[in-house]
Amino acid sequence: MLPAAFRAGARRRVFQALSRARAPALASTRCLNCALSTTHSLTTASSPTSDRTREIVARTISSIGSKREGEQYIKLFTTVSSSQQFAVIKVGGAILRDHLDDLCGSLSLLFELGLCPVVVHGGGPQLNHLLEAEGVVPEFKDGIRVTDAKTLGIARKLFLEENLRLIDRLDSLGVATRAIQGAFGATYLDKEKWQYVGKITDVRKQAIESSISAGYIPILTSMAEGDDGCLLNVNADVAAAELARTLKPLKVVYLSEKGGLFNGDGKKISQINLDEEFDYLMAQPWCRYGTRLKIKEIKELLDDLPRNSSVAIIHPNDLQKELFTDSGAGTLIRRGNKIQKVTSISEFNNIEKLKTTLISNYKGLDAEAVVNRFIDTLKEKKFTAYYDDDMQCLAIIIPQGESQAIATLAVLTTTKSGWLNNITENIFTVIKKDYPMLVWTVNQEDENLTWFFEKADGSFLKNGSVLFYYGCDLHSEALVPIYEDFVSSGRAMLGSANFERLLR
Repeated sequence: MLPAAFRAGARRRVFQALSRARAPALASTRCLNCALSTTHSLTTASSPTSDRTREIVARTISSIGSKREGEQYIKLFTTVSSSQQFAVIKVGGAILRDHLDDLCGSLSLLFELGLCPVVVHGGGPQLNHLLEAEGVVPEFKDGIRVTDAKTLGIARKLFLEENLRLIDRLDSLGVATRAIQGAFGATYLDKEKWQYVGKITDVRKQAIESSISAGYIPILTSMAEGDDGCLLNVNADVAAAELARTLKPLKVVYLSEKGGLFNGDGKKISQINLDEEFDYLMAQPWCRYGTRLKIKEIKELLDDLPRNSSVAIIHPNDLQKELFTDSGAGTLIRRGNKIQKVTSISEFNNIEKLKTTLISNYKGLDAEAVVNRFIDTLKEKKFTAYYDDDMQCLAIIIPQGESQAIATLAVLTTTKSGWLNNITENIFTVIKKDYPMLVWTVNQEDENLTWFFEKADGSFLKNGSVLFYYGCDLHSEALVPIYEDFVSSGRAMLGSANFERLLR
């Protein structure tokens, strides 16, 4: 098995404890006056105390997953280009009402790392409650709230109160924020049908970008200014999407009490590779109503964003785990990459690129000769290879045959970019569909060992090597001889199919 960067796991309970217990204490070391009227820029000087705080926060992030994961994601998020923001986070009213501490603890950690996401929030449940108290029955047409003058007045007051409540809580944690008003320009969506409901036509980003440059987290409501000067109500999901289209963020995060999207079995969907899976998902009988609409809307949004952008639907107390670990916590949606699948050497479009990929992680003088020998071996074997167009990830499977009853993962190599773009995860998902049973071996010292444990149904450890398997159990007839061979031979059991053994 070629060493590579993979999705390493994390333990949710550890993460929750950290986000609830440590975030406020860490944030309290930096106190900044950030009332609504604040216009002063933050100093860019770095004090020993702030450096120490950031170091502690970085270690906290690393403890959620692995040190490698934390360091690489922090580096990725803090070095985004000037034309691309870090993240847009949409916060629903239910999150502000029921999960404010989780949300603010997560934002506090991001702030201490020097990351300033743009936060846009709504207040739907609270608005319904206030309207009912006033004797007004909320009315919806085609899923959009009908907003008359009375509803608009109540909504405006409510949104400002919720905005201030969020800012005050963040201020108590030492997080510098700035309330941004008038960022959205709009026209009436259909005044006769929905009255004071807007369709966003303009996002005024100057105040947002200047706030981030000065070190403040911008906090926006989903209200917009109409062409005639009237205030208009806009759905917060729609406002977040239009904000993202303007700012081109690396991450778009929708905070949800459900914590993600779910398939027909009620199982959370970990990730969606739209280029590979969109048509398949649209054909599934369970992909209906809100789930179907959400996937289509996210596809339309990502089509307008850079290819390295992604959308995450997560619970607020899983924000750090989603951002700083490979395994994530909610549903991650990317445009992704088309996965190529070939079953013979002649089907590879570029043999030299294949050789370069196989040899990329090795410095030995004889590596090129070993790669050539391995390719010659594949000419005589049945195999299936999976890779993306740029070959940022390559996997080679030797199928079950007379000598072995379970297919073997002989090669898996991934570049750093392939890992960051989840190509490895996408390829493994396809492999699992094609091969319901699989075995492979990994060095016990592999830094991504947890990722393999997540993908496997079971494992065995012997002399520094781990045998992983899925699709069978400990006592299955197919696995017993493989286990016995592993016990007696270790990783050498795979013979010529074990490319790493050949290289070493």
